[in-house]
Amino acid sequence: MANHKATKKDVRQAEKRRDRNRYYGKTTRNAIRDLKAIKEQKEAGDKLPEVASMIDKLAKKGVIHKNKAANLKSKLARKINTIGAASAAK
Repeated sequence: MANHKATKKDVRQAEKRRDRNRYYGKTTRNAIRDLKAIKEQKEAGDKLPEVASMIDKLAKKGVIHKNKAANLKSKLARKINTIGAASAAK
């Protein structure tokens, strides 16, 4: 590491960003896990927009790629729809 003031500041800023990104990424992963664990379609359907918003924010900030965000949201929507199909079949 160079001993320039600007370089030292950049290192401090990068550390803050890394910690913040790790926190938001982990929080979103936990929300996805909790959403997948829900067994009632109505409850899962109510929670989906909140989780999708969290995923979109990660993509917007560059924490995850926008295509990964789209894939995650698509998989969650399909899972919720299959919950509804499975409960309707019973």
